[in-house]
Amino acid sequence: MSRDGLRSRDAYLERERQWLAPAASKAADTRGRVHPEAEHPLRSPYERDRDRIIHSGAFRKLEYKTQVFVNHEGDYYRTRLTHTLEASQIARSAARFLRANEDLTEAIALVHDVGHPPFGHAGESALTGCMAGSGGFEHNLHSLRVVDRLQRHYPEFPGLNLTWEVREGIVKHSKAFDPAAPAPGLADFAGTPWPSLEAQIVDLCDEIAYNAHDVDDGLAAGMITLADLQSLDLWRRVLDGRVLDEIEHARYQGVRALINAQVTDLVETTAERLQVWNLQSPDEVRAAPGPAAALSEEMAALNNELRAFLFDRVYRHYRIQRMGIKARRIVTELFRSLTADPGQLPGGLVVRTSVTPGAAAADPAELSRVVCDYIAGLSDREALNEYACLFDPFVTS
Repeated sequence: MSRDGLRSRDAYLERERQWLAPAASKAADTRGRVHPEAEHPLRSPYERDRDRIIHSGAFRKLEYKTQVFVNHEGDYYRTRLTHTLEASQIARSAARFLRANEDLTEAIALVHDVGHPPFGHAGESALTGCMAGSGGFEHNLHSLRVVDRLQRHYPEFPGLNLTWEVREGIVKHSKAFDPAAPAPGLADFAGTPWPSLEAQIVDLCDEIAYNAHDVDDGLAAGMITLADLQSLDLWRRVLDGRVLDEIEHARYQGVRALINAQVTDLVETTAERLQVWNLQSPDEVRAAPGPAAALSEEMAALNNELRAFLFDRVYRHYRIQRMGIKARRIVTELFRSLTADPGQLPGGLVVRTSVTPGAAAADPAELSRVVCDYIAGLSDREALNEYACLFDPFVTS
């Protein structure tokens, strides 16, 4: 504590160094930011990252972006924002048990989905097709673009200017990232196959969160039944002989048990790997023989069974398929219309990207990226409204 009773940043960083595990990332050792800034007198670098993410427009937009069910289908179902908050809570708990850096874990968890376009994976599939000849689209790598370039909160620099470690967690969350042959602009994250321990924790807790809450939402939507769940080894094991006859009990008690069992397994398996491999620093974690954070082979197999069940019974359900087809049509038609006549783009966007309203872009790939950025930044509601404005003659913007 300083003389005025406030927490001292330096004292906090020193306590962090003493408490955290050797393999954990210490905020005092951050590789820093692209644009140098003075440190805050009270908050650590990773705390500042977390706060910048929460206060960003891209984070707020997640409230109206699809997880599985489009927002207007019901108020109960998870959105991209509620999923992010649940994943963050689970990841923080796992990080605390493993004495990893909780602030860094939370920041990575909160930012990991800000690059998702409207309508979830259906929207991403449509944008990927639209951008096939113009550099492609992948939501994780787009998340980096969002925080590095597209968010405009500071007059001194573009983006949120997050620390290298948070940005690494974004990049290496993507299965499209190849550390041996990184895409242009990503060479700073190459050289090692794995990200930090904190980023690995987030990757697994993200999956634990969406599997569990998709069971919950699937039950609430009537797409799966308690009898269906009894066919799963993992469900029967986590209930330990209990039979939950009421949907409400299953949605809360059963889902809680799913999360608890998987997080416990993650913590125990990861602690064992850290010890067996004797990983004594974050860089040793990045260069380890395999991921330091992992589920046991048994739990991974049970998790795969649950994932296959959800694909078959929820994600391929006719209601989800119908909305997915509509979503792909909306995103594709928006892209075609806006690239055909960029004069329809909002004026501020046109000025910032030097695309002249009503004129053909000098570089079609550049125009495609501008339109892609614009569409990816829309919420579900905004995309539906934009579609109506462009194609319904009785709707004006």
